[in-house]
Amino acid sequence: MNYNKTSTVLKALAEPNRLKIVNLLSCGTLCACDILSHFDFTQPALSHHMKVLEEADIVIVEKKGTWNHYKLNKTFIINFQTVCKELFSSDKSTCTCNTKN
Repeated sequence: MNYNKTSTVLKALAEPNRLKIVNLLSCGTLCACDILSHFDFTQPALSHHMKVLEEADIVIVEKKGTWNHYKLNKTFIINFQTVCKELFSSDKSTCTCNTKN
């Protein structure tokens, strides 16, 4: 497990508004304007949140006209599910304490 990368992801997800954004994006690709309609903050605040999520490789941005469209990064989803399973595993054979890394 890459602890630095996992920590960055968890920090990005620890902020409640970003966690809600990820939840919204679990339904599919959304325009920034559609995401913004679910919050009581400004477009620059949304841009900041999206930048944090993008830098953590959680979301992918596609520019269409004047708006950005966001979707969850499928590779991130698969990797994060694996990391969570590993992190919370009670399987003694794969336990971190049995490795020297």
